[in-house]
Amino acid sequence: MHELGTIYYVIDTVEKLMVEHQLTKVGSITLEVGEVSGIIPEYLNEFWAYARAKTEHFKETELKIEELKAVTYCQDCKGTYPTMQYGKQCPYCGSGNTFLITGNEYNIKEIEAM
Repeated sequence: MHELGTIYYVIDTVEKLMVEHQLTKVGSITLEVGEVSGIIPEYLNEFWAYARAKTEHFKETELKIEELKAVTYCQDCKGTYPTMQYGKQCPYCGSGNTFLITGNEYNIKEIEAM
């Protein structure tokens, strides 16, 4: 379960930013999670509840998760389409000459400092 590692990475990163910007409290952290990233948002929430209880700065911090839709690009017809619905084969021209342009990433989008 790499979600626990992801949560500890987020905590580590935000703690470094807190020191750098002399922050004492974080109200919320917003993560963007791609729908084909392999990260399960429900697990992130469960592990967040566990991990934040063990930290000094995040006991009351809310974790917000925004899902990024997976979008694939077809190199033959130059179209884009929803990856989850059609997979690797382009629904417009039938080509398999495609690649994922978004939806497999995760990012710290926003940190609400207090």
